[in-house]
Amino acid sequence: MYFKIKESKMSQKKGRIATIIGPVVDVSFDATKHELPKIYDALTVTRSNGQVVVLEVQQHIGEDTVRTVAMDSTDGFKRGEEVTATGNAIAMPIGEQIKGRVFNVVGEDIDGLGNVSREKTLPIHRDAPRYEDLSTATEVLFTGIKVIDLIEPYAKGGKIGLFGGAGVGKTVLIQELINNIAKDMVVFLYLQVLVSVLVRVMTYCVR
Repeated sequence: MYFKIKESKMSQKKGRIATIIGPVVDVSFDATKHELPKIYDALTVTRSNGQVVVLEVQQHIGEDTVRTVAMDSTDGFKRGEEVTATGNAIAMPIGEQIKGRVFNVVGEDIDGLGNVSREKTLPIHRDAPRYEDLSTATEVLFTGIKVIDLIEPYAKGGKIGLFGGAGVGKTVLIQELINNIAKDMVVFLYLQVLVSVLVRVMTYCVR
């Protein structure tokens, strides 16, 4: 898989790696010729094998240098290596084509089902919806689980907490929600919750 991002005027700007501390990479630019990349802009480093590693700008630390976080391993990086500013933030593909697909943190498909078009994308850092675009109506989120929908319905946009010891069905409930609600969709949130639950259960068992 190779990262691709839309070209912009800033994509011609080149910098050099100044410092590498684990996943944190400081990149210096010649600010006399161009302005520094913006916060959350994506920078790219191309390895010798052609693989592109994405860096996300997190801070301007002075002396024409930005501090970034690498989205992949920095093994093999060296000081002075060339870095390209893309002028855009990390973006994810959108549309019907992403349903049922699995992506990594930079929007590459990693499920082996073929390439996904990146003609339409949205940045991962966006402004919140305007108030006039929000709905004030209270709606029920139908889960397809009769006990929940009848006795304790979930509200759309609400927050639900699952409490209980090991083996009472928290993970099973989350899996059913994924199957019933988001079976044909990309589900980052539910997978994150599932992983969180599994980690807590394993921590509980170890203790």
